[in-house]
Amino acid sequence: MEPFKFCTRLTLTEVTGRKAYNTAELLEGIKAADDAVIYHHTHRFIKQSHHLVPEGANDFAYWVANTLQADRLGEELTSIDIVQYHSLTDIKNAFVKMLERHIAENLGPMRTVAPGREFHFMRAIRFSLPTECSASDYAGFIECLRKVSVSSLYLHVFEARLRPPYGVDDFSHWFRINFNDEIVGREISRLDPYSYTLEGLRQRIIRILEKRHAEVSRA
Repeated sequence: MEPFKFCTRLTLTEVTGRKAYNTAELLEGIKAADDAVIYHHTHRFIKQSHHLVPEGANDFAYWVANTLQADRLGEELTSIDIVQYHSLTDIKNAFVKMLERHIAENLGPMRTVAPGREFHFMRAIRFSLPTECSASDYAGFIECLRKVSVSSLYLHVFEARLRPPYGVDDFSHWFRINFNDEIVGREISRLDPYSYTLEGLRQRIIRILEKRHAEVSRA
């Protein structure tokens, strides 16, 4: 059995130099964006504001609503539920489709912001680093989960869903593969991580594992 090795993540932000002054330029910028750009503008808020419940936050919607002051479009972009998508390409396509539809339905003069209020496309350069924590059983996993940083939790729950096997967090995958534990796998994987703070998510997963550990120990 392979022990679960907890890792953490670091992110550097890179300026791409691309800017948008209106919805058409925002659309073209998103179309041209690579995964690292889409990741930065859809996931940055979750990690930076881990003490809040970051439901629905993304930079595109925030800029459209608060700077471009296109409230309806901002609400529509906010409504894109990124947890429903299993790849950054799918998330990107959802924004493209919504912006294309909006532009097609609004053929009048396009609102353009003044210099200094434009949208800046940024890129997230991500690094995964090993921690000292590893686990080979339920008790050890729970102990590690109590110790590791929220950056580690973020990596194994949020980022894991965006790489193969797509849509699956690392915790669920490990318990299914090593213990054939579909109960833990199902209960963790069905959590909506975007509706919790990171600390709240940590405690919820710990409660699931403590309950299951007690059941396995009695069996």
